[in-house]
This record gives sequence, C-alpha cells and structure tokens, in this order.
Amino acid sequence: MYRPIAAASPGQEAVEVNVVPCIQVSLTAADLLDRARAEDDARWPAVAASERAQAQRTYAARCAVAQAREFVEQPDPPGRVPLPTVEQAAAMDLVSAATEVAACWRSDPEEAAALVRELAAGGELAVDEILDEAAGAAAMTGLLALQEARTSTDPSTTAELCLAAVSHITLAVALASADLD
Repeated sequence: MYRPIAAASPGQEAVEVNVVPCIQVSLTAADLLDRARAEDDARWPAVAASERAQAQRTYAARCAVAQAREFVEQPDPPGRVPLPTVEQAAAMDLVSAATEVAACWRSDPEEAAALVRELAAGGELAVDEILDEAAGAAAMTGLLALQEARTSTDPSTTAELCLAAVSHITLAVALASADLD
C-alpha cells in the first residue's frame, strides 16, 4: 500500500493503492494478538503468573485508595451523577495512567519511562501493568482504525486510516517491548 504513495510525484492528486492487505490484517489482527499473548503465557508461565499477581496487588491498593476517598467524600444529592464505585475508580486510575504514558511515549520515550517509574513508585500501579494497559489501548486503537478502513467505501479514507493504524500499532509494539526493569 505504501510503495505507490511514496513513489508518487509531489503534485500528483490521486494514487491508486491496493487495500486488500490492510483488510486482511484487520480481519486477523485481533486473533493474532490473542494468540501471541497465549504463546507468551505458555513460554514464560512464571513471568505471566508474577505479572498477574502483581496486577492483583496493585488493583487491591487502588481499590483501598478509592474506598478511602469514598468514605471521606459525602454522597451526591439526588439528581447528580453518582461517584464511581471502588472498582471503577481503580480501573480509571490505571487507564488514566496508561493514556498519559502512551501520549508521552510518542514524543519522548525517555520522559515516558520516567513517568511510568514515577506512577509505579506509589505502589498502586505496577510498571508492567501500566505498560500493558498502554500497549493494549494503542493496539486497540490501531485495530479500530483497520476495522474502519475495512468498511470504508472511499479509497482515500481507507488509505488514511491504514496509515493511521500503523502509528498506533507501532506504538503498541514499542510499549509492549519496553523493558524498564
């Protein structure tokens, strides 16, 4: 898909591309990602078990903090949006941290690595947990772009979405392969 775009002259208004490979990726990417995770679990069961245990500990810590906040704060009067539950608050903390890290990683990976360490220093979040969540979110964004490309009827839009998906998937790979230990 990229070769015709790269070979086109700067003033050319239209470039014919083949989107079939992108459609094929969009149809198989989620399954391949699940298989890769299962292979990692099978190849390194001790590491996978350790990461799951660490995630449970940090989740419990986030729940404890959210529970303390809930205890201190007064309930909202009727008609207002209720506060999130303890479990929702714990999940939101992780998603928020991962989103911040992913955004930072695009511009400055070293600064993002320092941010991950800083976020994990409190004990409510683990380094691997933050990176996994950030990688998962980036991969999902890329997969959604590919899904939208698959259903697009405009070839230009399809090409744009495929190109956009590449940056998200590249970010996911960078985050998933980061080793901050």
